[in-house]
Order: sequence, then C-alpha cells, then structure tokens
Amino acid sequence: MRLAFCGNDNASAYNITAGVLRNVCFVDALNLVPHVFLLFITFPILFIGWGSQSSKVQIHHNTWLHFPGHNLRWILTFTLLFVHVCEIAEGIVSDTQMKSRHLHLFLPAIIGFVAATVSIVYYHNIETSNFPKLLLALFLYWIMAFVTKTIKLVRYCQDGVPFSQLRFCITGIMVILYGLLMAVEINVIRVRKYVFFMNPQKVKPPEDLQDLGVRFLQPFVNLLSKATYWWMNTLIISAHKKPVDLKAIGKLPIAMRALTNYVCLKEAYEEQKKKVADQPNRSPSIWLAMYSAFGRPILLSSTFRYLADLLGFAGPLCISGIVQGFQDTTNNTNTTEKLKDPSNSYLSSEEFLRNVYVLAVLLFLALILQRTFLQASYYVTTETGINLRGALLAMIYNKILRLSTSNLSMGEMTLGQINNLVAIETNQLMWFLFLCPNLWAMPVQIIMGVILLYNLLGVSALVGAAVIVLLAPIQYFIATKLAEAQKSTLDYSTERLKKTNEILKGIKLLKLYAWEHIFCTSVEETRMKELTSLKTFALHTSLSIFMNAAIPIAAVLATFVTYAYTNDKPLQPAQAFASLSLFHILVTPLFLLSTVVRFAVKAIISVQKLNEFLLSDEIGDDSWRGGEGSVAYESCKKHTGLHTKAINRRQPLRYQLESYEQPSRRHTRPLEIDDIAIKVTNGYFSWGSGLATLSNINIRIPTGQMTMIVGQVGCGKSSLLLAILGEMQTLEGKVHWSNVNETEPSFEASRSRNRYSVAYAAQKPWLLNATVEENIIFGSPFNKQRYKAVTDACSLQPDIDLLPFGDQTEIGERGINLSGGQRQRICVARALYQNTNIVFLDDPFSALDIHLSDHLMQEGILKFLQEDKRTLVLVTHKLQYLPHADWIIAMKDGMVLREGTLKDIQTKDTELYEHWKTLMNRQDQELEKDMEADQTTLERKTLRRAMYPRESKAQLEDEDEEEEEEEDEDDNMSTVLRLRTKMPWKTCWRYLTSGGFFLLFLMIFSKLLKHSVIVAIDYWLATWTSTDNANEPRNMDDARSTKKTYHVAVFSMLSGAGIVLCLITSLTVEWMGLTAAKNLHHNLLNKIILGPIRFFDTTPLGLILNRFSADTNIIDQHIPPTLESLTRSTLLCLSAIGMISYATPWFLVALVPLGIAFYFIQKYFRVASKDLQELDDSTQLPLLCHFSETAEGLTTIRAFRHEARFKQRMLELTDTNNIAYLFLSAANRWLEVRTDYLGACIVLTAAVTSITEGPNSGFVGLGLLYALTITNYLNWVVRNLADLEVQMGAVKKVHSFLNMESENYEGYLDPSQVPKDWPQEGEIKIENLCVRYENNLKPVLKHVKAYIKPGQKVGICGRTGSGKSSLSLAFFRMVDIFDGRIVIDGIDISKLPLHTLRSRLSIILQDPILFSGSIRFNLDPECKCTDDRLWEALEIAQLKNMVKSLPGGLDAVVTEGGENFSVGQRQLFCLARAFVRKSSILIMDEATASIDMATENILQKVVMTAFADRTVVTIAHRVHTILTADLVIVMKRGNILEYDTPENLLSQEDGIFASFVRADM
Repeated sequence: MRLAFCGNDNASAYNITAGVLRNVCFVDALNLVPHVFLLFITFPILFIGWGSQSSKVQIHHNTWLHFPGHNLRWILTFTLLFVHVCEIAEGIVSDTQMKSRHLHLFLPAIIGFVAATVSIVYYHNIETSNFPKLLLALFLYWIMAFVTKTIKLVRYCQDGVPFSQLRFCITGIMVILYGLLMAVEINVIRVRKYVFFMNPQKVKPPEDLQDLGVRFLQPFVNLLSKATYWWMNTLIISAHKKPVDLKAIGKLPIAMRALTNYVCLKEAYEEQKKKVADQPNRSPSIWLAMYSAFGRPILLSSTFRYLADLLGFAGPLCISGIVQGFQDTTNNTNTTEKLKDPSNSYLSSEEFLRNVYVLAVLLFLALILQRTFLQASYYVTTETGINLRGALLAMIYNKILRLSTSNLSMGEMTLGQINNLVAIETNQLMWFLFLCPNLWAMPVQIIMGVILLYNLLGVSALVGAAVIVLLAPIQYFIATKLAEAQKSTLDYSTERLKKTNEILKGIKLLKLYAWEHIFCTSVEETRMKELTSLKTFALHTSLSIFMNAAIPIAAVLATFVTYAYTNDKPLQPAQAFASLSLFHILVTPLFLLSTVVRFAVKAIISVQKLNEFLLSDEIGDDSWRGGEGSVAYESCKKHTGLHTKAINRRQPLRYQLESYEQPSRRHTRPLEIDDIAIKVTNGYFSWGSGLATLSNINIRIPTGQMTMIVGQVGCGKSSLLLAILGEMQTLEGKVHWSNVNETEPSFEASRSRNRYSVAYAAQKPWLLNATVEENIIFGSPFNKQRYKAVTDACSLQPDIDLLPFGDQTEIGERGINLSGGQRQRICVARALYQNTNIVFLDDPFSALDIHLSDHLMQEGILKFLQEDKRTLVLVTHKLQYLPHADWIIAMKDGMVLREGTLKDIQTKDTELYEHWKTLMNRQDQELEKDMEADQTTLERKTLRRAMYPRESKAQLEDEDEEEEEEEDEDDNMSTVLRLRTKMPWKTCWRYLTSGGFFLLFLMIFSKLLKHSVIVAIDYWLATWTSTDNANEPRNMDDARSTKKTYHVAVFSMLSGAGIVLCLITSLTVEWMGLTAAKNLHHNLLNKIILGPIRFFDTTPLGLILNRFSADTNIIDQHIPPTLESLTRSTLLCLSAIGMISYATPWFLVALVPLGIAFYFIQKYFRVASKDLQELDDSTQLPLLCHFSETAEGLTTIRAFRHEARFKQRMLELTDTNNIAYLFLSAANRWLEVRTDYLGACIVLTAAVTSITEGPNSGFVGLGLLYALTITNYLNWVVRNLADLEVQMGAVKKVHSFLNMESENYEGYLDPSQVPKDWPQEGEIKIENLCVRYENNLKPVLKHVKAYIKPGQKVGICGRTGSGKSSLSLAFFRMVDIFDGRIVIDGIDISKLPLHTLRSRLSIILQDPILFSGSIRFNLDPECKCTDDRLWEALEIAQLKNMVKSLPGGLDAVVTEGGENFSVGQRQLFCLARAFVRKSSILIMDEATASIDMATENILQKVVMTAFADRTVVTIAHRVHTILTADLVIVMKRGNILEYDTPENLLSQEDGIFASFVRADM
C-alpha cells in the first residue's frame, strides 16, 4: 500500500474549493512549518556553536541558571511533550480505523514532539553558557507555533466540532501552552533586556557557585537534573575510582548552613517569646517557631506527596482498564469493526481511553511522574530536617554557653541530659519532620483507596477495608512494645559493657590469679538477660513483619469470599486485580501510621524537653563583664549585617559572630586606685539556692602581683574565684575590674591582648579532644619560644617525649588517657601560655608531687609570670609557698578571715600565723617522706607502658584488609577497586552458618515456600476469574455453585497457608539472627579472655571494647531485619519476574537490557553509599564530643572569653556532619529515582507484551499486578544490599579476633595428678631460662640460672627494662619460655595445666586493681573462704578497722576501679587478697611503687611476719626495700649480674648494687 500524506482513499484530500484553510490536510501540513523551522535553525547552532565554546570557565558555571521563569518553562515544556504524546497516540488510533494510512494525522505531532525536545535542549545550552541573544530563535518558534495552532483551532470551531472530541481538546490545550511559553520568553526579554534595550542587565552567579568548595549542586541545577539527581552522577561514578572523602563532598551551600538557619529559627523563637512575655504561665511555642522558620518547604513537600499519592491510584485504574479492554477484544474478535469515513475521523475521549495500548503508555507516564514527585517530597523533607537540626544544635549550643553554673553543679541539668538533647532529641525532631508529610497524606490516601474499592466491588470491599483498619491498632501496640524491649536491651548491654570493660582493664590480674572464668561467667549471665530481652525484641519485630505481610492476604481473602457469596455476577478479572493492587496501596500507609504516631509522640516529648532547657536559668549579665546582654539582640537588629545574604565574606566568620552576638564587650569603670586589678565590695554570692555561699566579701587584688588564697577544704576559695569571674549569682555588692593604664581600647587593640579575658586553670583539669599542643595554645597564635618556656616550666617535656607523636598526639576521650598530674600540668600550661593580664590558678599543685610543685612554683609562677608583670591569683593548700606571696587572703566558712601581706598577718594575727607554722612543719615532714615516693616517674612509667606496644599497632590497623592472601602480588588500583565493589559473600556465609545449619536450612526453605504460596494465591485468583467468565449455558446453576465452592475453598486454604508461612518465616529469620548473635558473642568473649597477655599489650583497649559494643549491637539488632527485608524484597522481585515471564515469555527478551542497567546502578550505588555512610558516622562523633566537652569546660571557656571560637567550631562540625548526611540522602534519592524508572519500564514492557501475547485476561492482570510490585521493591533490594554490606563489616571485625591464637591451657599432667597442696615447700629452681614475649621477638631473659630455698626472701633489682618483671611473669607462664625451665617443688611448671599453676601461686602487682562489687568479692571471688579467714587477711593488711567502719563490713560496696579508696588502701587490699590465697610462694612486682612511706612500712612488716614461712620474691622499685632480704639478684638486659646476700654485695664498693643503694639514699 502506497503511503500518502493525506491518505490515498480520500478523493477530497486536495480539494481547496472552499478556501485553503478549510482543507484539513493543508492545516495539518501548515502545522509542520514552525517545527521544521526550529529544527533547521537550532541544529547548526547546537552542533557547531558549542564546539568552540566547550571550554567552560569554571566547574560550576555550567550548572548556573541565568534566565527568569526557568522552572515554569521546564514545566510547560514537559506538559507540551505530554500533550504531543497524546496527539501522536490519538492520530495513530484514528489512523488504525481508516482504510489507508493518513500520515497527516500523526506525522506533524511526531515532528512537534521532536521540536519541543530540541527546544528545551537548546534552551539549556544557551542558559548555561549565558548567551541570551540566541533565545530569539525560540521566541520566533513560539509565535509561529501559536499562530498555526490557533488557525487549526478556529477551523475546528467553524466546522462545529464538539468539545467532547479529543482532537479539539488537544489543539485547545496546545494553543494555551504555546501562548504561555511565548509569555515566558517575553518576560526574559523584559528582565534581562538583551535585545530592543540599550543597556542589557549584567548578572553575577550566586555566592555558592563562585566558591568552588561547594559541591552540593541540588539547589542550582535545572529542573530535570533536580528531579533525577543527574548532577550526582559524577560523585557516584568517581566513588568507584577512589573513596569519597570530606573534600569530595565539599561545603554546605550558604542557605543550608547551621548559622543561616539558626538566625532564622532564633528570630522566630524570639517572636514567640515576645508574644507570651506578658503571660507569665505560658511558655513560648517551639512548634510555632519551627513552623514560621521552616513551614514553606514542609508545605511544598506535602504538595508533592499529595500529587504522588493521587497519581499512585492510576495503577489500579489502568490495570482495570487494560484487563477489561483485553477481555472485550478477545470476546469480540468475531465482530469486525466498522471502518470510519476519513472526513469524519474524530475520536471521543472515551473511545481513546478504551484503547489498551494507550492505557499502557498512560500507566508508564503516571508511574514516572508519581515516583518523581514522591522522591522530590522525600528530598525536600530531608533537606528541611537537616536545616532544622542544624538550627536546633546551634540554639542548644548557644544556650549551653550561657547556662548558669549553678544549674550544672546543683544537678538541675546534668551532662547526660545535655548529651541526650544533642544526640537524641534533635534527631527525634528531624525524623518527625521526615515523616511529617505522611501525617496528612495518609488519611487522604486511605479514604481515596476505600472509595475506589467500593466502586469496584461494592459492599464486600468494605469488609476487606474493615479487616485492615481493625488490625492496624495491633500494629501500634506491637510498635510500643518494641520500643520498650529496645530500652531494656539497652540497659542490659550497658551493664554487660561495664563488666567487659572491667575484665579488659584487669585482664593481667585475672590471668595471674586464674580468675578469668569467674568473670567470664558473670558477663555471660548479663548477656543471657540481654538475650532474653532481645528475644522479646525479635518476637515483636517478627510479629510486626508478619502483620505487614499477612494483613493484605487476610483482607483480600475476606473481600473475595464475601463477594463470591453476596453477588450473583461472577468476579471479573478487571475487578479482582484492580482491587488487589488497591489493597497493596492501602496497607503501606496503615503500616506506616503506627510508626508516624510513635514518632509524633516522641517529638512532642522532645519539644517539651527542649523548651525546658531553653528557658532554664542563664548566667547573670553584668555590663562590666559583657556577655551577650539583653542589649546584644536589639542592637543586632539595627545592624545591616544581620541579613544572611549580606554576611561579609572577606571577614572570617568568627569576627562576625562576635559582632553579632556580643556588641557590648566588658565596659570598664575607672577606679580611684591604679594598682588594683579587681576589687570586690560588700559581696554576697550564692550558687542559685538563694543562700549566700560567700558573704560579706571585701577584697582587693593588686595589679601585677601574686595573691594567694588559703584556707581549709570547703571554705569557699574556688567559689571566690568563680564569683569574681561572674559565674555565681550576685545577691548584692559589686565586682570592679579596673581599667589598666589605658583608655577604652579600640576593637583591634583589644584583640591583640585579650584585655578582659582571664587565664583560668580549674581545680578539676579539663582537656579538649585535641593534640597536646592545641590544648596548651588554646586558640592563641603559636610562639615557639613562649611555648617551650611554658612546657619547661610545667616540666611537660619528658611526658611529651613519651607520647607516640610528641605534642601532636591526640589526648582526651578519643585519644590517650593521661594521669591526673599530667592533665593538671597541661591545664596550668594553658593558663600560663595565654597572653592575658590576669591569671587565676585554682589549686594547681593538688595532683602534683613535691618536685614538680617546686619546679612549677620557681620556673612557672615566680619566673615566667612575674617577669611578664601579670596579675596572679593562686588558690593553694601548700602553705610552704606563703613567703612568696605579695598579698594573702585567708578564708574560713565563706568569709574572708584576713587580708594583707605575710608581715601584716604575722604582726596582727599571731595565732593564725602560729597555726600556719605548725602546719608548715608538718608539711615539711611529709616532704621528706615524699621525696622518695616519686609519683611523676611512676606516671611516666604508666604512660610508657600504655605507649610501648606501638610497634604492633600497625599490624592491627591492617585487620580490615581482605583475608585473601593471593592478591598481594599485584596491589594496584584494579584489585583495590575489585575489593571495593565486591560484596563480602564470605563473611555473609560465616554469619549465616554461625546461626547453625538447621536454622539456615529452615529459613531458606520456609522463605521459598512462603513466596511460592503467595504466587499460587494470585495464580489461583487469575484462573478462577478467567474460567468463571467463559460463556456457559445458563441452565448449569448448580454446577456453577459447586465450582464456586471449589474455587473459594482452594483460595481460602492457600491464603490460610500463606498467613501461617508468613509467621513462620518472620520467626525463623529473627531466631537465626539471635542464635548467630549469641554464638558470635560467646566465641568472641571466650577467645579474648583466653588470649595471650601480649595481645592486650599491643591492642588498644578501645578497639577491643568496640567489638563488644558497636559491632555486637549491629549483629544483635541490625543484621536480622536487614537480612529479612533483603530476602523478602529479592524473592518478591524474582517471583514477580517469573510470573510475568510465565504469562508472556517475550518479556524475558526485554528484561536483558533492564537487568544490565540494574546491575550497574546497584554496583555504583553500593560503593558510594558505603563511603557516605562511613563519613556520616565519622563526622557525628566529633560533634557530640564537642558538645559534652563544652558543657564540662564551661567556666574555663567563659573565663578565657573563647565563646565565639567554640561556637564557630560547633558550626563547622555541624555543617560537616550535615553535608555528609545530605549527600547520603541525595544518593538514596539518586538510586530510588533510577530503580523506579527501571520499574516503570518493566511495567510498560510487561503491559505491552502481555497485551500482544497474553493467554487470557486473568494473566494479563496478574502480570501487571506483579510488575507494579516490582517498582516498589527494586530499590529496597539495593538499599538493603548496601546496608548489609556495611553491617557485615562488624561480623568481619569480630571474626578477625576469632582467628587469634589462644594461650595453651592444657598441660601434660592431668590436674588430678598434681598434689592437692603443691607447692608445699616453695623451693624454686631456675635452670637456664630463656624467655621472649612472642616467637618473632628477641628474648628478654637469656640463660638465667638461680636457686631459691624454701622460705627465702629474695629481692630482684635492676634498671627499667632489665627483665625483672619478665622474670616474675615467667613463673606464671605469661610469656613464652622457649628454652630452660622453672622447677617448683620438684614439678616442671611447663607440664602443668595453666589454671592449676596460676591458682597455686600469689602475686601482688604494681598497679592496684579492684573490681566493682563487694569487698568480699574482691578478696575471694571464688567464694571458697570463711569470713574469719577474710578478716584475718584484712587485719594483717592493717585494714580491719577501716572495713569495720564501712556500712556492710565485708559486703561494703567497691565502686568501679576501687575509686572510693585511696591508692594506698587499694594496694593494701591487694596484699590482703594475696594473703587469702594461702600459697607458699608470693611474688611482689614493684608493689610499693605507688604508695607513701607509712603504708610501705606496714607492707614490709607484714611480709616479714605474716609471710615468714613463705618464699617471697620482691621486684624492687626502690632498693632500700630489699636491704633486709636474704638474697639479692641484680639484673641487666635479661642477664643476672650479681647474686648474693645484700651484706656481701654492699661490701663490694664498685658493685652495681652498692651504686644503686648510694643513689637511692
């Protein structure tokens, strides 16, 4: 058949007698003209023009939108394209009803479609390269198109075409669209003035795009890229090549920064405050403040959500139409259709929508639109939620900085509460905001769904809906139970962690005493409790999953059974499948509703907490100490700089913040006396209780001199300092700060030397989580000489040398824990380093030993501070320093007792002076004792011990490397890439098998069975509805009813089976997860407890604890639901694809390209998602730490006046965390948009193939129903895969510990062969002993020979590292004895089982370790001894009286680490512990190092008396402790140098021992 533009069956086609414009064909041809014109003009420009301009200036300019009306233009063009598609479809459908092809019906529409597409591409290119003159071509096109379409419309009107005809509507809409586009174009000319005007308008790109650091382009790209996240492609693809780091994601755009949003929210909150100012009992509403600050985006998001939900109903309606149409065509094949007359070729809208293919295309477009809107709604809420969180964090932080100290110290506001506000409450509000649109979208969705169901099925639909609605409250009930279970689990796991932590801290002691199993079982007990509550958690989780899967089945069952028995007409496939798909839509909001309600309740509570916090007391604002006074806010309103747009870029933010928050610096009042820095007159100060803590204070602090404040403990010395700093409530009186010898300084000058800031070192040292250097410099400029002078004055250099990275080592919570003295010295160094006039030191000597105190006094205070002529106020107990003071303030009971110089006090108050003198003498005696107990060396030693295992840290940090060894040869990029994209299948398999093979098999089997049953239900429905509608003779009513009964019975049975299987599968998955968690934790704990001591020396404690906290938590609670969700969505997708392919095999061909696309999308996404997830996690911790750190160091920060710097830091940390989270959610949107579009393609192919090839209408419906479910589940497959990959990291880390070597606990001898009372005598033979820590390290003892007689007292001495401690460990086989042997009472210890050996010897370690529990538990955890025995031991250790005085006696509580006893007392408890175990050999490893002289004398006595008949080996820290020993061994570098009685050794003048003793004297 020949093709002709006007068709070759129409005689009047070329007839123009009635005028040219009356010819239909000619008007259609005329419509081609503008489109062809546009294509001819733009193609050359697009292809040639951009070749020359391809080098764009900057990365961002190609994303910058220049022209006004941008979004409107994109929306109009998309609508135009849609109308063109309708026009093409209408043309083709009309054409099928003709005798021959009529190209004029659809060809112009096709060309128009192409032209519209070209127009938007052309526009985009012009816009990004900012070349507006070229827009004239488009302007001409719109005018021409408008004119030609109008001609066509007029022609239809003249012909009297009715409005119901589709072609008339389409033409009318097009006229309107072209008109609007023309208007948009005119508007661009009006605004930009690029033509017809003399001076075109110049434009500058927005600030964010000028800054190349901003990589988050969502706000700046065009509409299509916004909707599909096209701009994310570069990031996601680059993640494949190298990991995404903070540099790759750049900075937040200005509009999303915490500062911008904080200003917004703060203003809104202040408005609320003003509203309720006159009503004292009402508090300002945070809800309204949030609404006025962030209301608009929430409304926008809700609009998107409504549109998406309404479009969601297109699915069921199209299914119903397609199935109905398919059925009609198959039933009416015999009647031939009447071909239309070409002159009357108009379609009505109903006829058009009855076409099955049209419906399929409509369904595809509706799906694409629905998904785009849904993702847009998600994105907008996420972005708003992040903005809200940033604003709230900034508000909380500013409030923390202004909190009154009394609130914190009086316990109204604990640090825990503040941390909760930051970590929990803000996140609750953010999550609530994410779920917010659901609150109003769900009811609409539910009501619409029920109405549509009622239309399809009548009354029986309401039965199904009722089932769903009645079961929804159960969901809510389960959800609340889940929250409770989670809480109790948390409590137990905290307890378990505390116990684990104690075990790890005291692991050396536990091993030496062979007590590891006792402590291990106590952890296991807590773990069992935790598992019990995890069981309830798992049960409720599985119930909730079960409800979610079973409710739709139950509802469908109820509906169809009711329908079958109440309606005479059989069930049509169209009805059945449309209602099925409606039920699927209905279940989701109902399932989500419980979650949303729960979050709403939580959000309300969070807001209450926030409000309480924001309204709590603030610190007093005295004008002389200008904090952020009430003036601050008002005067800011007048600043022009407040508008966020106008924030000055050139000046760093910190100055802006200061000018924004603190316009009034401290105003000073000139004082009569020049040489007084601070003067307090008639001061009464309180800690917020209204009772004066300090009363009647009149003091002066002289400028440039040293003032000492002395007095008993608790007489208000520290309070006085804080009162002067303005931290206490002033009841009456004044604090004057004098203006030191210059007039009010200018802003710049006052910055150069912080005039009014005070360098303050608090009594409790406060460190930042930063390097040592940052802690000392504390934000001041670095000056090398000054820094060196300060560290020397505080004698910090030796400590710094010990740290692994010198003064660049991180300290604080996340870094290395320093001892008290070291921390205190760093804080003093910080105060000395600051360039301030006034220095306050609050008891800086409390944690220092005597040498350090003297050194600090001489070098730091007398030399360093006095040279600078700085005013110093020193609180101290060390009266021996009083003579150095220029001015003394003596306090008693909150009052000033005396004030003046030492001379004044000597003359005026002799009594006080004498009292001081006696105290000073006593302190001098203590001094002599103290000279020997050199605490600092001990501290350094502990530090060295913590640091020495550095060499093997490196081995541990590689633990995350893959286990596969064979890939080591080619360690190039490709292998790294392969590892980054590979799923950790090996680890998954390990995880699954650790739950046991039976459960694994059960899970797989029940999963497969459940999904086959669910498919069977739908398959049965398809056959039922299809056979029922076959035309049967009418007289077979009884046959039909039996058939109906048969169908209903099978359907009910299948549904019942499906519901039961849902329950079984959800239970098995959770059960398997629990078993796996139980086994993994059990194996991990036992492996660690039995590990060699070297492992604990080389592995940081935090790393081991992490396995027990974070990783165990992931294995317990996160992996099972992820696994469940993953298997469910994967199997649903697979069964759907199987079902469609069964109905129409051709579908498989179309599936291949889609499958390939899907594979690449998930591969790229997983890598990027993993990186972004890690970034989000790693940026969260510093933020939380910064908050808690600030709350702890409030007084210090405020005294130093560093609020602005800390605020700035907080804003940076918040922004970093927010950008990571924003990118993570954008990546999720990227994935979902892509998988949703793939799903839409699957629906289209399924629809088209099943319409052309489908066996019967039931299967067409089935195929479409399944294709629609795929769209919902595809992205879950990928999201869960990505989550599982991250979570499997935890299993992998746990496994890396499980491959560790254990100690060899088995001996050659059976425990029963060892005599009960071995070792009886205590005779020790050491024969040629060689010892090393690990078989790849050098030996630490080389061929040591010694013989110790029973009952001898032996002293071993030598310098650090000479091997004396290693010798003591060798007795317990804690180290590797690779040559020689130790024989005790005739038995070689290497033949004994470890437990037997260690339980028969006693040792007292250098660090006294106590465990939390009772005193009885600490002395005898095995509960073997009688009370008398314990009391006897306590008496020997001189502790009996003290323990008797405690409540509970032997059952008195010992806190964690024994903190409630002094170090000396703890050491004595360890002695008692050694005595309780009646062993004939006692080893003392430097046991006297950390105790004072008095305690040490007790120890010596006890050893001589109580252990008279036992063998005692003492490893000496100070030589004079072993002068009374029977035998002395001097060691050096693992060899014995001298071996004799002390008398003999002393007589050798040149001997080493003699030199030691001389040095020690």
